[in-house]
Amino acid sequence: MGWFDRLKAGLGKTSVRITGGIGNLFTGKRRLDDATLEELEEILITADMGVSTAAKITAALAKTRFDQEISNEEVRQTFAADITAILEPVAKPLEIRAELKPHVVLVCGVNGSGKTTTIGKLAKQYSEQGKKVMLAAGDTFRAAAIEQLQVWGERTGVPVIARDIGADAAGLAYDAMEQARDQGVDVLLIDTAGRLQNKSHLMEELEKIVRVIKKVTPDAPHDVILVLDATVGQNAHAQVETFKQAVNVTGLVMTKLDGTAKGGVVVALADKFQLPVHAIGVGEGADDLRPFAARDFACNLLGLDA
Repeated sequence: MGWFDRLKAGLGKTSVRITGGIGNLFTGKRRLDDATLEELEEILITADMGVSTAAKITAALAKTRFDQEISNEEVRQTFAADITAILEPVAKPLEIRAELKPHVVLVCGVNGSGKTTTIGKLAKQYSEQGKKVMLAAGDTFRAAAIEQLQVWGERTGVPVIARDIGADAAGLAYDAMEQARDQGVDVLLIDTAGRLQNKSHLMEELEKIVRVIKKVTPDAPHDVILVLDATVGQNAHAQVETFKQAVNVTGLVMTKLDGTAKGGVVVALADKFQLPVHAIGVGEGADDLRPFAARDFACNLLGLDA
């Protein structure tokens, strides 16, 4: 399967929810009136596109087609174009800057978001591009997280800086920074403990890690990626808000889109926060994390060919 087909399969549950709803509404052509618009808006909301984004998309349709006959296909084409327009400004791959040595990427997110797996997949992709990569197992609370990162390190031939369970995460980040700099590493990916955004002491520790990193390299971390699990739907908004307050989140990675009918949340987040979406994940394999492509995503949501 090519990536477009894998994305299509991954977004299948969300697409069925949207296209099925539109299909039920439009058996043939139908006049676009207020009641139809309201039902279309509800369909988008059920796919976790959010109230304001759903309203914006349906209002755009009403502007050009209100009180006219319109078909299922025309609705989906129009929605896909409007969703593409929302997503295009945020579809930005993570660019590793060669002159930084190391380009430091801090990865954060709540437990279970797919953080450690995302780091492993990125490490594999960057090392395959010929970059010298180092990983820092900064989730010192969980043995499983350290072991998981070490497995990825072995699999990809990438060194992993790790400490015992309960070790000071900021101290580990400091050591990793120095080693990466001394060894001429191109990219340093730092894992952090999965934080519930309502645990203030854990967020303070994340802030401490950033302060310590800056002692080695004042302009680091160069990217702070928040990994979000698409299955949480609208709860992702609260996670973005809280992590943005604690650390300067510079971009998002969306995981587990293949396990949910809530894939519309990507559109809602793009519309609200305008943060770059660097990559999306639709499976467990290393190749199932790819740069985010706005039109491909929009077409797959609406069951259209790109």
